[in-house]
Amino acid sequence: MIGESIALAIDLLKKGEVVAIPTETVYGLAANALNETAVLNIFKIKNRPSFDPLIAHFSSFEKIKPFVKNIHPKALKLAAEFMPGPLTMLLEKQDIVPDIVTSGSKKMAVRVPKHPMALEVLSALNFPLAAPSANPFGFVSPTSALHVEKQLGEKIPYILDGGDCLIGLESTIIDCTEWPFKVLRLGGLSIEKIEACLGESLAQNLIQNSNPTAPGQLDKHYATHTPLYIIENLCAFKNTDKKNIAMLAFGNFETNEDVFVLNLSKKGDIDEAAKNLFKNLRHLDEQNFDEIITSFLPFNGLGKAINDRLSRAAHKD
Repeated sequence: MIGESIALAIDLLKKGEVVAIPTETVYGLAANALNETAVLNIFKIKNRPSFDPLIAHFSSFEKIKPFVKNIHPKALKLAAEFMPGPLTMLLEKQDIVPDIVTSGSKKMAVRVPKHPMALEVLSALNFPLAAPSANPFGFVSPTSALHVEKQLGEKIPYILDGGDCLIGLESTIIDCTEWPFKVLRLGGLSIEKIEACLGESLAQNLIQNSNPTAPGQLDKHYATHTPLYIIENLCAFKNTDKKNIAMLAFGNFETNEDVFVLNLSKKGDIDEAAKNLFKNLRHLDEQNFDEIITSFLPFNGLGKAINDRLSRAAHKD
């Protein structure tokens, strides 16, 4: 059921239920992070492997502090600049946090979402919410309540409708447990902004096939059912096989009569493309095309995160 009742969402979460909630990044599948049974239900509903850790959501960074330890001074600086917002930090966890949330790791992924409804829900609870994206594991993340309903509507009691997600990409994840910090997942906050805040460059550790230290590190993720291929030059593409092909384009792109073209941003706006990425992939995936083709966007700002998602979604022969 989709609705706008914050009170109902709060009541269900207090009872140990799993509820879909809006954030500025994507919709999350939320449950009491301190209730092992509730967290286990997240894994069951998503069909998510237990070795893939979850992000715990809080209403403020102050609320995070009792659940973590040894906070680096530069992590405090990041929190002051980017929380609430699309930043997730990996910090050392306290024992109060169940191992199922962190997949047995001593590190815990935490963030403060920048969405008024999510913050109102979190502020009314005396526990954090574990909340991965509200979609079946491995597939395209949802950026609207309707996306959630189409894939998980029969498995959860309530979907809190907060409109379309403002950013449309998952949060950027930074390991802040030791200096220098490491980028574990590219996302809705650009690395350039983080590095500008810290005054330092960051190392990257983005892919681990079978033992991820943070969400979104698996090399096959965010996949469409329709095979997605990344090619070098969309403008030069010729549909010589006369397949039913969809093209996911970007910027000033002329219509190709041989394929269906959907543009992430006709004006070449990277932020607009990020907001439209999952929505457009989902739309194309529902149209029964033989395949979807696309090219990488410029590797600057959120373009790096978009290209990361395209790489993980791409068909692996």
